[in-house]
Amino acid sequence: MDGSETGWGRQAEPAPRWRALLDRARLSGRGAEQAEAERRAEERPPPPGEPLPRRAAGNGWTGRAQPPGQPTEPVYGGEQSYRVEATYRVEPAYRLEPEYGGEPSYRAEPAYRSEPEQRADRPWQAEPAYRQDYPEPEARGRGTASVDSRYALLDNGYRPEPPPAESRYALLERGRYRPETLPAPEPTYPEPVAPVPTYQPAEGYPARVEPARVEWRASEPESELERAVAVLRRELGGPRVLAFANPKGGVHKTTATVLGAATVGSVRGRGVLAWDDNELRGTLGLRAGSARHARTVRHLVQDLAQIEILEGNTLLERLDDYLRHASDGSYDVLAGEESPRFAQRLDQFTVKRVLELLRRTHEVVCVDTGNNVESPNWRTVMQAADQLVVTTVPREDAAFSADWMLDLLHEVGMGELADNAVTLISCPTPGRSALQDDLERHFATRTRAVAVVPYDPALETGSSIEYHQLQAETRQAWLKAAAVMLEPFVR
Repeated sequence: MDGSETGWGRQAEPAPRWRALLDRARLSGRGAEQAEAERRAEERPPPPGEPLPRRAAGNGWTGRAQPPGQPTEPVYGGEQSYRVEATYRVEPAYRLEPEYGGEPSYRAEPAYRSEPEQRADRPWQAEPAYRQDYPEPEARGRGTASVDSRYALLDNGYRPEPPPAESRYALLERGRYRPETLPAPEPTYPEPVAPVPTYQPAEGYPARVEPARVEWRASEPESELERAVAVLRRELGGPRVLAFANPKGGVHKTTATVLGAATVGSVRGRGVLAWDDNELRGTLGLRAGSARHARTVRHLVQDLAQIEILEGNTLLERLDDYLRHASDGSYDVLAGEESPRFAQRLDQFTVKRVLELLRRTHEVVCVDTGNNVESPNWRTVMQAADQLVVTTVPREDAAFSADWMLDLLHEVGMGELADNAVTLISCPTPGRSALQDDLERHFATRTRAVAVVPYDPALETGSSIEYHQLQAETRQAWLKAAAVMLEPFVR
């Protein structure tokens, strides 16, 4: 194997790449160029037969023997143990600007040239509210803008004075318009119209027939009777309790309770009940409803705990076993107890429970109250009543009793119930009594309304009351009276 194969066949491998990167990172300027030249010299293969060159160490040792006659420099000790040869010179990577004392290497140019949006020598003026065409200005700054572009004119600093506006609305915006300064408009008068000549038929010809004129007239208001029926058919906003009261007996309380329930039930068709709450042998159960059984409020109170827990149709079916019904089925009847000893069991708590049960099953409950205004039963019904109906006849003693009851209600804190009451005057005899006018005027000042029902022969006998047997005048009077009672609650 010759020297060429042994000389650089194994040694022709280039210098490691990390050495070149390190030299480039440490050197710059002319030192970097010198390091690059040395690196290229090392990478160039030597001639055949010549040993590979070696890189000089820091002390100048190259790994070769010194020629004869030249002393070898000591490695350790002495004044100079090694000799440092500078291989590069550090120079700054960039040159400073003149203001910092260096040589200028480059000059920074701004990326854009800023220009003012408007000229500072002119004060800013608001743009007029209306649009107008500006005259073409002289060339300023960057050139002359077109007449159509008012924004370009503003950029060039053009600020024309707006001409005086003719619109009074623009003057109002600037505060210069004063309406009183404008001349008043001249009055205009309509032109005279010539009268239309009337048609005069010639002799021997018939007169012209004018066409029929169509005039609009308001429809006549519905009759008072139709209005009463409409009121009774409307919704009441919940169950309502009507209490018929007067401490004196024989003033048609029971009759009024039955006819009130029968009238409302004849219009509504269902959901109406009459309750005899008279403590001393009330007769409502005898004069109203069919006697299909002998159950009264006493039997209902005995089974009240079992009935209260029922709901829906089950409750209606169970309660129906204790009620009586009118012959036409328009209303139900809860008869009172004939035994006077039962009155002690109708305490305040029991009466409230019965009323609450009846409100769950009926829309209108008419209660025939007793004569004892001091009993808890009577006062409980008054407190639960939505409408008080004061019944009386055209007699002085009956009127005094009713008047005294109204005073008592004011004393016990139920003055609002007394003021909103309806006074019902029943005529027990045919004809009009002389005292009736005085009673109507008096109770009109004490109650909300006064209703009068006439005498009817079907009520004279004191037997069972049948609504369909009453005279037409009596039924109409009761329709109006019942509508007055329920009118405040209709929706």
